[in-house]
Amino acid sequence: MEQYVALDVSLKEISVCIIDGNGDIVFECKTEAEPATLVQLIRSKAPQLMRVGLETGSTSPWLFHALASAGLPVVCMDARHAHAALSMRPTKSDRSDARGLADMLRMGWYREVHAKSVTSHERRTILGFSS
Repeated sequence: MEQYVALDVSLKEISVCIIDGNGDIVFECKTEAEPATLVQLIRSKAPQLMRVGLETGSTSPWLFHALASAGLPVVCMDARHAHAALSMRPTKSDRSDARGLADMLRMGWYREVHAKSVTSHERRTILGFSS
């Protein structure tokens, strides 16, 4: 059965939730914010992976491109749209947010946004420092 992986990302840790096509939780954990560790975890725990999703944010371009270069089907979800959907949930925690994002992926209730290239972000940072 297909599996969906959602990531609630912070600077040091990532909450991971893997659900199946019925919405049942297959696996949940927190892991370090390191792409190699995350790729290994996803490949080992979600062999029937359909999609990996994460919200837009300051670290999302770096993580998005690392996961995409590893060959994972990753999507970047609009944070405002996700926040509106997640605010309806009774519990607010990283674990709960990851579960909510996984449900959004499974149901297709998200807005995919374009993740700018790492080079684009590097240039923007350099221009910000020079002003």
